[in-house]
Amino acid sequence: MRNPMQRWHANPWAVLVTLSLGFFMTLLDLTIVNIAIPEMIEGLGASLDQTLWVVSGYALVLAVLTITAGRLGDLFGARNLFAAGLVVFTLASVACGLAPTAGLLIAARAVQGLGAALLVPQTMALIIAVFPAARRGTAMGIWGTVAGLATLSGPTLGGILVSTVGWRWIFLVNVPIGIAALILTFLVVPDLRTGRTRRFDFMGVLIATTALFCLAFGLQEGGHYHWGPGIQALLAAAVALFAGFVFHQRRRQDSDPLVPFALFRDRNFTVMTVLVALVSMAMIGLVLPFNLYLQSVLHLSAMKAGLVLAPSSLVSMTVGPFAGRLSDRIGGKYLLMTGLTLYAAGLAAIVLIAGPTTSWYAFIPATVITGLGVGCIIAPMSTEAMRTIDPRLAGAASGVNNTMRQIGSVIGAATVGALLQGRLAAELAMGKTYAAAFVATLHVTAILPIAVVLLGALACLLVRNHTKATTAPTTNSTPHTAVPVGR
Repeated sequence: MRNPMQRWHANPWAVLVTLSLGFFMTLLDLTIVNIAIPEMIEGLGASLDQTLWVVSGYALVLAVLTITAGRLGDLFGARNLFAAGLVVFTLASVACGLAPTAGLLIAARAVQGLGAALLVPQTMALIIAVFPAARRGTAMGIWGTVAGLATLSGPTLGGILVSTVGWRWIFLVNVPIGIAALILTFLVVPDLRTGRTRRFDFMGVLIATTALFCLAFGLQEGGHYHWGPGIQALLAAAVALFAGFVFHQRRRQDSDPLVPFALFRDRNFTVMTVLVALVSMAMIGLVLPFNLYLQSVLHLSAMKAGLVLAPSSLVSMTVGPFAGRLSDRIGGKYLLMTGLTLYAAGLAAIVLIAGPTTSWYAFIPATVITGLGVGCIIAPMSTEAMRTIDPRLAGAASGVNNTMRQIGSVIGAATVGALLQGRLAAELAMGKTYAAAFVATLHVTAILPIAVVLLGALACLLVRNHTKATTAPTTNSTPHTAVPVGR
């Protein structure tokens, strides 16, 4: 008779729970820090610029290294990279929580970003490996719900922790989660390999890493340096390096490229890769200015400001698994269009309701609508991106998809940040009070995320809608392409 852990080994749902724990931590840390900025400035005696690097340093490393880590998972096993990422992320979380200076905190956050980059792309690859095609929508629904919940609940959980036990616990809270996920990884997650020896594209990694660094750093720091010649040179270098990367990858398509072009022959993968960047831009476009509005205009505490967004997280968490299951049956195209339209409507409602003295509870209906939208977006978006991807390319596909998610967040933060600063200064110069000036600024900055979401809805017209009947024969589970390696 097998013991309970043997029974759960390689069980798809046990694997999904384990992957979700690690994935949740990494995405939570993208947004949970924002709400603690004032407390970190005071606690560390840091400047605002230093504290902003605590936020952007993590996102920068995550964005730069995700494609490389996805391909490493294909080469050395997704489980191994996932476990390595958990170890690095958890140890870095301890270092963040204990950091005595802003410089050490920034360094620890960069290491945290490395850990996140190692583990994030492996989650989608392992889901493809353990779930048959007919059930991937439900699994991706749960995975997508975790993504949306982590992104939206960051301010809520961060506010509670900052207001009760202090800002350091926004990092230390990761430690028990990381340890639990690491133990479960070796107990339930199978080590699946394709059984094929691969070569690693070092030159591709070097070019891609440099290009992504130039792009992400240029966008994140452009406003700080007033978009001067140095930033312009970095962005120009990024464009040139990306062109060189495409040329290099074209020559390596027959010898284990970092980014297989075969991925982009799948129209749905291509559309969803663009869409994931647009959605990330829109989510940052909501969370960043709205949090500032709640705290600086309505003078809510960090905890209360976080709780205002809680209905969106709760609704998204409830709707996501059902949306994933429904996408298996009817395809994701119309679910995505519905979700994107609802999200745009929720954003517009939040902006129209916002005023210098608006009561916090007035936002509940609008945040519920945004939650419905996110719940209908995340799961089908992930499902349609990966539905027909060859499992042998799952790591590369996941790396590309998650890199675009991070690049979208970076572009969204940089653009919204620049709009906020520029427009707020102009409104204040007109003699308005701070509250009136910020509300007017919020109305302008909201145009970007709303336009981006509506553009995403139009892009979904290009999606080939897959139903249960049409997808079942395409790809079964992976035993034909992946073999377990030990325990």
